[in-house]
Amino acid sequence: MALDTLLIEILACPVDHGPLLYFADEDLLFNPRTSTAFAVVDDIPVLLPDEGTVVDDAERDRLMAKSSTAIETGQGPGTAR
Repeated sequence: MALDTLLIEILACPVDHGPLLYFADEDLLFNPRTSTAFAVVDDIPVLLPDEGTVVDDAERDRLMAKSSTAIETGQGPGTAR
C-alpha cells in the first residue's frame, strides 16, 4: 500500500525542509539535495534526521535516473515529477 495522497502533499525533509522524492515501489523517500534516503515502514514515513541514510554516488545516480517515476512531496495535490 502506498502513502496517503494528503500525507504526500505535506511531507518535507526533516533536515533541509525541502521536498522529497517518493518512490512507492521501494517504500523510500529521497532528498536529492543531501543524498539522504528515508524509509517508509508499514506506510509510515520514518522522517527522523538520525534515521536517514546518506547514499553513495551510485545509489544517488540510480534514484535520479528513475526520478520521473517518483512523486515530489510538499507540492500540493497531484504534483508528480
